[in-house]
Amino acid sequence: MKLTLSVIKADIGSVGGHVTPSERLFQTVADHIRTAGQNLILDSYLSHTGDDIAILMTHTRGEGDEAIHKLAWDAFVAGTEAAKEQGLYGAGQDLLKTSFSGNVRGMGPAVAEMEIEERPAEPFLFFAADKTDPGAYNLPLYLAFVDPMNTPGLMLSPKISQGFRFVIMDVNHTEGDRVIELNAPEELYGIAALLRDPERFVVESVWSRATGEQAVAVATSRLHNIAGKYTGKDDPVMLVRAQMNFPATGEILAPYATCHFVAGGMRGSHQMPLMPVKLNEGISYFDGPPIVSCAGFCVQKGKLTEAVDNFAHPFWDTVRDTASRKSIEMRRQGFFGAAMLPMSELEYTGIVEKLTELEPRFKVRAGERALQVR
Repeated sequence: MKLTLSVIKADIGSVGGHVTPSERLFQTVADHIRTAGQNLILDSYLSHTGDDIAILMTHTRGEGDEAIHKLAWDAFVAGTEAAKEQGLYGAGQDLLKTSFSGNVRGMGPAVAEMEIEERPAEPFLFFAADKTDPGAYNLPLYLAFVDPMNTPGLMLSPKISQGFRFVIMDVNHTEGDRVIELNAPEELYGIAALLRDPERFVVESVWSRATGEQAVAVATSRLHNIAGKYTGKDDPVMLVRAQMNFPATGEILAPYATCHFVAGGMRGSHQMPLMPVKLNEGISYFDGPPIVSCAGFCVQKGKLTEAVDNFAHPFWDTVRDTASRKSIEMRRQGFFGAAMLPMSELEYTGIVEKLTELEPRFKVRAGERALQVR
């Protein structure tokens, strides 16, 4: 069966700052999907990660379908009205356009979709992150799909050992989708050279070279490319198929134990560790730390099983402790050096305005003192 998995996510309001959506807001979005989507989608699942609400839908209409995207858009619009009535912070923050124009891509919400030929057993993972950007998935995907130190299946499974094709996007290119396709393991060093710069080069998708099947879909659009200015970290969603011709669930999850440093946190302007959290968690320390949740499903004829909370196991409590320690240590460094993002990535422009103000006051020394300095 040809099946489309679509995840569309937006931040449309939050209680107490950038923390969590209200129960009323969340229920408004859920009610709209349930009623308006009756004859459109096969199944759906809603969750929030931090203050972002994500809608997972199954259907047979293909990627980028106007009706599916409008369903999500209208749900977010309804939720925004509820958020405004409650006086929530950031009501409608990710809705950058005033009216729907056929597809939510380029309108603010994050989108990850893939059309698949449903397997007899179809396990997949739905990741959602908050207070970070799409490059946060670069390292976990690299480790899961190319590194046998993390994924023994690359040595043990005949089909997995044939490798994977990475489609990588240059998200700084604003004139269109600038992408490159690289094969692992032959072009492993090229993949590594790009993915080490997660603020510019982001994995868009991963494909099995043995079967041609898509394994991964990542929401890659950067909001400042859409809005023309920094409007908040992009809080990306991702779909990953697991088992059989793909890495096992455990191999896909294992890299998150690293708590690797990503862009995000307070005002989206810092380097902080990515913390794996349980489903429907809010945000706390320093508007962070950046968090990622993972819901596991099986799907049959478009019907989803109940969600499994993959980061709820006691093992991940120790990982969360590690992320907490790393967060505190990095924040102790304040705004110095690596603790804050480079100037080109700072979301809030006050510091840029301050530097512009100071620029005319710089002077080039002349005369004897200049010669001594040289």
